[in-house]
Amino acid sequence: MTEAEIYAGLTEIFHDVFDDDTIVLRPEMTADDLDEWDSHNHISIIVAAEVHFGVKFQTAEIEGLRNVGELAQCVERKLAGR
Repeated sequence: MTEAEIYAGLTEIFHDVFDDDTIVLRPEMTADDLDEWDSHNHISIIVAAEVHFGVKFQTAEIEGLRNVGELAQCVERKLAGR
């Protein structure tokens, strides 16, 4: 899966979780950039990403994520490791 495909999937997830089709993901985007990105929505993003991409994140991986770019890289590593 390409980086563009991963971002397309993540964009779809963010649009669904936040019910906002205007969100444009950037690698440096963090929870500070979206008012509604709280701990509940963070969990929803992670669970939706696991389902969408067919991967499973470890707690330490989730805790270490600082932005959308790192989430995309983590998904890419998981998919490459299959």
